Amino acid sequence: MNYSSRFLCALYIATSAGLAWTTVLEVQYGPAWAACLFAAASLVPLIAVVRETVIGEQRRWLLELVARVGRGSDAAEAIVRAELDSACCERWWTSLGSEHDVTCRHGMPRSSSAA
Repeated sequence: MNYSSRFLCALYIATSAGLAWTTVLEVQYGPAWAACLFAAASLVPLIAVVRETVIGEQRRWLLELVARVGRGSDAAEAIVRAELDSACCERWWTSLGSEHDVTCRHGMPRSSSAA
């Protein structure tokens, strides 16, 4: 994670803490609906912290991939190759991930009842 990402995470956590404190004050002195609203709002910056860490991991993974493969179009080809290799089967591709071929190792039975 770089400096700007760390700064954003610190800002998000401070914002979340401020909203959580406002929630406590609203529980004590304000209406219940406002307390619920501030409680929900205090969770949004925490989601942003998770997003920043995921983006940082993806950047690190991409830099490692580029370093392994090399520069230029080789990196793009390696990314496409990795995505194609991680796919299950042809039916999974054509059904947008909702169905699997019978021989696919990731396929799940349609019914949980015993036959």
